[in-house]
Amino acid sequence: MPEVWAVWFLFGVASLAVLETYWRLPPSETWKVTNTGFVGGIGRAFVFLSFSAALATIAVLAIVVDRLEDPRANVIAIVALVLCATVAYPGVQTPSYLDPKWSNTYAVVGIGVAVALSAWASRRATREPVRTTQAGDRARLVVGCITVFFAAPYIAAELGFFLDGVPLLGWIFQTGKIAPEPGSGRLHATVHHGHHHGLDGLLLVLTALLLSRLLGGIRRPVLRSLTAAYLSLMIVYGLTNMANDLWIEQVVKRGWTGWQIPDVLLPAASGAWAAMIGVAALFYFVLFRPGALHRSTQHSG
Repeated sequence: MPEVWAVWFLFGVASLAVLETYWRLPPSETWKVTNTGFVGGIGRAFVFLSFSAALATIAVLAIVVDRLEDPRANVIAIVALVLCATVAYPGVQTPSYLDPKWSNTYAVVGIGVAVALSAWASRRATREPVRTTQAGDRARLVVGCITVFFAAPYIAAELGFFLDGVPLLGWIFQTGKIAPEPGSGRLHATVHHGHHHGLDGLLLVLTALLLSRLLGGIRRPVLRSLTAAYLSLMIVYGLTNMANDLWIEQVVKRGWTGWQIPDVLLPAASGAWAAMIGVAALFYFVLFRPGALHRSTQHSG
């Protein structure tokens, strides 16, 4: 399952980047943390994993447990799912306070269980051919490359540097310029060093693109449909969070407008969340619904 391991690789690399940057830099150069040194680095990486990695893990679990076809794996996956689902519980994710809390532990444990299940599936599971099309893979590549390009400020921030002076990217994106934060007026770098929810968005979009290649191989119809729906929402959620972060830092902080794209980081009964769900439903029925996948594969053949 190279796609599953690619997802784990992405989050592993991002975790190491967060650890190194928050270990190296003082809290004044990052965002909403108080710890310093190794404690600051490992703590911020812990919080990072308990959010977007936990969301990605839920999709991985569906694919892995279907491949294993083992009652024991079903039970273990349900436990991991419940642990990862605590990411949505009120108070677990607090954007205004990003030091680790005990409540972050459940999701991180769930991720560890899912990685172990992935290793088990890689060794013991039934092999299943990837059912996708060349056109679908080309579309995934194009969307992935465009998303990575617009996430350039957040990739640089994750590594602890600005894009100022970088050819082309430094001209397109403002990163090191000091500007007031909308709402608080606090002066800070336009794109602070460290982790951003825009990078969470990138990782979730890439995860959905990778795992969507495996949807046609999920043998349980209900599980296949649920996974397809979840990946559809994951793409929309990831893109919306990237757009929110980019708009604030590249448009609002330039003084072009005071209007902001709504914040959708946490679940809420709002028009923005209703719109996201609507777009995700469109993605599901047009792109990822099992019937659509079957027809596109037949057409490719």
